[in-house]
Parts: sequence; structure tokens; C-alpha cells
Amino acid sequence: MKSQPDARPERVLATLSLLIIALISLANVVVRYITDASFAFTEEFSVFLLVVLTFAGASVALRRNGHIRISLLERALPPALRRVLIVFQWLCGATVLSLIVWFGGKLAWEEHQWQSLSPGLGLPQWWYIAWLPVLAALMLLRLSQQCLDRLRGGLSDEP
Repeated sequence: MKSQPDARPERVLATLSLLIIALISLANVVVRYITDASFAFTEEFSVFLLVVLTFAGASVALRRNGHIRISLLERALPPALRRVLIVFQWLCGATVLSLIVWFGGKLAWEEHQWQSLSPGLGLPQWWYIAWLPVLAALMLLRLSQQCLDRLRGGLSDEP
């Protein structure tokens, strides 16, 4: 049996993000219970890490052909048209992800130039935003790998 395609860097990043969210949330609950005060950084970091977790998880799902799609039309088409549909699907996804990379990178650069600070902790805002184009670019890579695998017949549409 062929092993499933992997996206190890994204899996590690998603795992670390989830672990850190759990640890800082648990620490915040314990400190709040004991002292009636809470850590100021937990919400800002948790939201940031949740976005990282979402993009990294989506990248892993792309690589493993795990995103939800209705393949009824694909199965009904002859092989040549099916290949055209797969390329069209890739083109649509690649367009959206390329726009996220471009505009996310532009936004991160502008935030760096403007020296914007985060509202909660006063950290440079671009530290958070810079992850958006990086993770979208990884998703674009995984989408392209998935498309090539599907065109070669290496991935089944069945779970």
C-alpha cells in the first residue's frame, strides 16, 4: 500500500500552535482562579496561533487530499475532461491563494513600514501578519502537489 502524502512542517507547526494555545489557556485559567487576575497576552496570542493552526491544518489537508469536495461531476466525465476540470480547480484555488500571498505580503510590509503595534500587547503588528503570506504560499505548494498527484492518478477520490 502506498503511503499517504505528507506535509511535515505544517503538521509540526499546527501541533505546536495547538499545544501552546492549550498551555497558555490552561495557565490563564489557573492564574485567574487563584488570583482573580488573568494574563494579558493570552487572547492576542491565542487568536494569532489559531490562525496559524487553521492555515497549517488546511495545508496538511490539501496535501493529503482531505478537503471536502463533491466529485460526482469528476466521476461522470471522461478522463480527458476530468483532467481539464482538475486543472480548472487548481487554477481557481491557486488564484485565491496567490491573491492572499500578494495582498498579505503587501499588508505585512505596510504594517512594518508604518510601525503599527498590536492593540493588546503593543508588539509590532507585522509579526502576526507576516505568517499569512508564508502559510498561504505553503498552501499553494500543497495544492499544486495535490493537483499533480490527481492528474497522475495517484490520489483516490474515495476516503
